Amino acid sequence: MNADETNEQVTATNRDADDSATDASKLVPIGESIRYRRRAQSAEKQAQDLAEQLTQANETISQISQDLKGLQRDQELTRKLSAAGAADLEAALLVAKARMKDQPETDLNACVEQLKNEKRHLFGPSAEIVTQRRTAGAKDRTAHNQTALERAATKAAQSGTRADLQHYLKLRRNLV
Repeated sequence: MNADETNEQVTATNRDADDSATDASKLVPIGESIRYRRRAQSAEKQAQDLAEQLTQANETISQISQDLKGLQRDQELTRKLSAAGAADLEAALLVAKARMKDQPETDLNACVEQLKNEKRHLFGPSAEIVTQRRTAGAKDRTAHNQTALERAATKAAQSGTRADLQHYLKLRRNLV
């Protein structure tokens, strides 16, 4: 048993010698170690900065996409309001936006129809309103003056005299 114990001690000593030899080969000079540590720290800092930039970029992208969706919805609402015949488009748009702010998933067509039914004054006059016509006894002044102007123009063009031309220009200045 003594031989076995001695053998084990020799083997353990050899292992210790091998470990110390490999440890000696793993040792790095202090200056180089400091340089490695600084490079590692700067790399970690760069990684952290890049991660922060990435999160900021993602937040900016999400904000821009939300703004774009809002603008597209506003543009679609504007198109639908103008197609419905909104006379005061800005006021109708503001009222519709206020209603849609309470219920963001509101259908645009339903909102425009509801607005058209409730706020008729925001939309143009309907086809039901009949405009007043002139009575048979009243003469249309513009038609009479227009024909006088046309007669003076043709007379000035045909005769070519200065007096006819001046008369035409005088009529035109008074009417236009």
